[in-house]
Amino acid sequence: MLHIIPILREIELFSSLQDEDLHLIAEICQERTYHKGDIISSQGELGNEVLIITQGYVEILVDDRRDPLIKRIVANLGEGQIIGEMGLVDQGTRSATVRAIDEPTFVQVIEYKDLKQLCENNTKIGYIIMKNLAADISFKLRHANILSG
Repeated sequence: MLHIIPILREIELFSSLQDEDLHLIAEICQERTYHKGDIISSQGELGNEVLIITQGYVEILVDDRRDPLIKRIVANLGEGQIIGEMGLVDQGTRSATVRAIDEPTFVQVIEYKDLKQLCENNTKIGYIIMKNLAADISFKLRHANILSG
């Protein structure tokens, strides 16, 4: 568990949190191991977990608009990157499929219910995470508007 503190420290979602706060987050992390080709999460399923890549790489795939049987690779992510943070806001469905492309790939999983409980018990942690999440969403929206406009 303590081995993930340096990774958590570098994740924007957790920036400005103190080490004692990161220890509380590490306590609710559950490590999962995936092998090359394993599906970690699927587009359309309920997004009730945040995933942190701690070793290896994943690819992000979305259904092709013309043919849903075809998947397009839109990004590759590696150590220290997170997946599913939008689920912290709306617990909606996944917007993409995530597949392991490295052997092995280790992922820390934080279930929404556990993070929600932590944030309710420690409002400072909850405030900082939500502030960081809002800043990330704002950046992504501005970037999308620049690209589309």
